[in-house]
Amino acid sequence: MSTLDLFAEPAPAPEAPAARAAQLRQQLQHHGHCYYVLDAPEIPDAEYDRLFRELQAIEAAHPELLTADSPTQRVGGQVLDAFAQVRHAVPMLSIRTETDTESSGAEAFDARMRRELNLAEADPAVQYVAELKFDGLAMSLRYENGVLVQAATRGDGETGEDVTANVRTIGQIPLRLSADVPAVLEVRGEVYMRRDNFEALNDRQRARIAAGAKGEKTFVNPRNAAAGAVRQLDSGIAADRPLSFFAYGLGEVSGAAQPLWARHFDMLMQLKAWGFPVAEQTAVVEGAAGLVGFHQRMAAERDQLPYDIDGVVYKVNDLTLQQQLGFVTREPRWAVAHKYPAQEEMTTVQAIDVQVGRTGKLTPVAKLAPVFVGGVTVTNATLHNELEARRKDVRVGDTVIVRRAGDVIPEVVSVVLDRRPPDAPQFTMMSHCPVCGSLAEREEGEADHRCTGGLFCSAQRKQAVWHFAHRRAMDVDGLGDKLVDQLVDSGQVNTLADLYHLKLENLASMDRMAEKSAVNLLDALEKSKQATLARFVFALGIRHVGEATAKELARHFGQLDAIMVASEDALLQVADVGPIVAHSIRTFFDQAHNREVVQALRDAGVTWAEGDALAPTEMPLAGLTVVLTGTLQSMGRDEAKDKLEALGAKVAGSVSKKTSYVVAGAEAGSKLDKAQSLGVPVLDDAGLALLLNGEKP
Repeated sequence: MSTLDLFAEPAPAPEAPAARAAQLRQQLQHHGHCYYVLDAPEIPDAEYDRLFRELQAIEAAHPELLTADSPTQRVGGQVLDAFAQVRHAVPMLSIRTETDTESSGAEAFDARMRRELNLAEADPAVQYVAELKFDGLAMSLRYENGVLVQAATRGDGETGEDVTANVRTIGQIPLRLSADVPAVLEVRGEVYMRRDNFEALNDRQRARIAAGAKGEKTFVNPRNAAAGAVRQLDSGIAADRPLSFFAYGLGEVSGAAQPLWARHFDMLMQLKAWGFPVAEQTAVVEGAAGLVGFHQRMAAERDQLPYDIDGVVYKVNDLTLQQQLGFVTREPRWAVAHKYPAQEEMTTVQAIDVQVGRTGKLTPVAKLAPVFVGGVTVTNATLHNELEARRKDVRVGDTVIVRRAGDVIPEVVSVVLDRRPPDAPQFTMMSHCPVCGSLAEREEGEADHRCTGGLFCSAQRKQAVWHFAHRRAMDVDGLGDKLVDQLVDSGQVNTLADLYHLKLENLASMDRMAEKSAVNLLDALEKSKQATLARFVFALGIRHVGEATAKELARHFGQLDAIMVASEDALLQVADVGPIVAHSIRTFFDQAHNREVVQALRDAGVTWAEGDALAPTEMPLAGLTVVLTGTLQSMGRDEAKDKLEALGAKVAGSVSKKTSYVVAGAEAGSKLDKAQSLGVPVLDDAGLALLLNGEKP
């Protein structure tokens, strides 16, 4: 039976619960095999849990339908034939799961414990150990006379797989314990993979795939990667996949040195003393309030943890009370797992749109049938770029698994291929920007397509205006990002030149914009019209052209028109300009709308000093290194830096023996002291004026 058959929409009539129960058992066995044995889950945990709960409900209502092989009667998982079987001396039972993700789940567990312990309202609060519910692979470690002799998976709870060789590669698991341990000691815990190690592993896998390696794949999530590593037949491969371990319980313990603990927490601390890692978040809490507080605290910290958890676990701390409460079928009465909202869910892709970001990046976005995941209803999921969309092979009509963790943008994890419609087309990035129609390009060596519309593209307008006004560009004081948003959203600024046509009455009506602030902004705009060629080129926001490159272009060509018509070969003659930068500059000025914006700025009165191109060695201050420190009276330090660099000087940030001059203003600090100790000439405002005039100070 295919996965598609298993997922076919059931239509059981009320009078046919037996048929539905059989279907659910078949589905759960299939997906349990995919999850535990193949390490290739086809559905998210939340979907499996829903199927499991539905079967539980049918069996509760119709006890005659309960079978011994029902997934509700045993722990999920099977033994691979490739590994030797291990019979657990003490069964590895699962813990009951509380699926109410709100605090009422903790309150319900405490109320149940008090009821089963026959505690009156006036009796003291029950003490619990609160732990993290790790998203990994349960493991039993058997030590005999302090030596690790066997590591076994949970399997079906009674029988697991012998994975000793692979587990020995996990550095956190001690191979030998101190002499004061019991003769036989089985430590139970979780093998998992840290998120950073998971990302590094997938990066290596992608590199191997790109290099043509056969049989390689990337992993869906850290749990899947950890399980796959533990089940490698080659322990060398397992060693290449960094795994970690947390201890949280015991199995068989026997021998003369067997310790006696009164509380579960004491046992955990003994495990820690023996050298096993125990999660530092583990805490002893009192009553329902303590459980609720732990649940809420870990929910807030969940996304900052270096590993995945899908909930927390509560255990009665007193071991005598644990024994009194006992077990029911497949789980202890004295413990419960309290889940958080699922971070992965299943839904369908209704369309794939392309969004244009503020910097021109084109991002394919899957439009989803609404699904509740990570605590919110999600309708969009990023596909990042064309390469990623093609790698995951996401298509319109696909059933996909979507993940959302914390405030992270939702993303498609994988596709359920057996549910794909037969005519689903492969995604291909469009050749032109969906907003402005400009050419969309992906530069060599990059994953992202970008709109080449630049100043013309309305999707990039806010970023373009904000960058234009930046302190190191046109230096329009008072034009921050919030005001830029208002000006663009209100339609007052559609191009950069519109900034120089703003009216006082319109500005004064903006949010948080008093008349005095409006006047100051207009004054700043008027002042910014007197620019330098380097600042203006930088302000245009040409991709890959930073402040230093803009200065080199200005020095090399001397005039804007010369830059605008320069060929790529001519641009490559400029210091710090390589093929990618040259192509970006040429592409920018080849767009007619970008040239129109430049002309509109000139028409608005923006100007700068131009001259003939000079070789670096021909510039008046060529070869000099100047350091600025303190507050200058004649001009700001940014202006002084621009003027010095325009004359060929290098402006450095620190003083050394190679420094030609230090220009010191008021409240000069350690740089002045160092200059004096090294004998470097120190100039004041008057000396700076002489230097800028081409005279020797």
